Amino acid sequence: MHDVIIIGAGPAGLSAALWCDELGLDTLVIEHEAEIGGQLLRVYNRIENYLGVEASDGRELRDRFAAQVKDKEFDLWTEAEVESVDLRAKRVRLLSGEELQSIALILATGVRRRRLGVPGEEEFEGRGVLASGKRDRDAVAGEDVLVVGGGDAAAENALLLAEVCPTVTLVHRGKKLSARAEFAERIRGEHCITVFTEATLQSILGKERVEAVEILRAGALKPFRMAVRGVLLRVGVEPNSELFREQLHTDARGYVVTTGEHETSVEMVFAVGDISNPHAPTISGAGGAGATAAKVIAARLTERQR
Repeated sequence: MHDVIIIGAGPAGLSAALWCDELGLDTLVIEHEAEIGGQLLRVYNRIENYLGVEASDGRELRDRFAAQVKDKEFDLWTEAEVESVDLRAKRVRLLSGEELQSIALILATGVRRRRLGVPGEEEFEGRGVLASGKRDRDAVAGEDVLVVGGGDAAAENALLLAEVCPTVTLVHRGKKLSARAEFAERIRGEHCITVFTEATLQSILGKERVEAVEILRAGALKPFRMAVRGVLLRVGVEPNSELFREQLHTDARGYVVTTGEHETSVEMVFAVGDISNPHAPTISGAGGAGATAAKVIAARLTERQR
């Protein structure tokens, strides 16, 4: 029996674990990946907006977090895949067959990049389907590329690729870009960036690697083909909440609904970080949410002992 089980070891989960340890709670952190860090490991740009700390990328910041929690008393299991969770019973079952019990649960499973599900998307991953404009731009330098999406991430990546690629085509299904005005203005000023609005990517084509895409524009009867050597998808994220959705309240997109104390609709089950924050997902917010949940749990357990 643990006081707290935390599912997920990104910034929110690690912050919760750090505070649980500070408050003397018997804590277990479960992470399905081989290493901790969550979405930080997929941040390739410089981090300058985390108060008090700057880092060259997400991995550097993750390394600082890892060093801080290294010698703490809580248990941390990596490569531990959760098979099922009974939220009301506070029981977690792993794929290994092991069953774990706690008094409180903290859900910190974060989000994942949304996929389009078009032909070629998975097939050409790492062979022309890019993970990041920052990380992969040397691999497509001098080549024509396509970016799908209309928000800040898509616009920022298009601008990064425009520094090394002769043409960058930005495809967005909406009538206008939803990116911040500063990004939209910069894109309008880049002669090598072409924007197709009200358009969708239909397929990614090639033999050994990406060679072309098919794009369908609004009002067209069939898609047209465009030769490109790289495709970057930035069409948003979706919460990793499938294990919990039938047991607690979520919004229409699957984000977990919580109180101001980050408690879910199930007593003593908390959700912190991006899984419950669709409007302002930040590293700072994740850390604060984890700390708040830990302090609320500690106060509740102290009250029970009186």
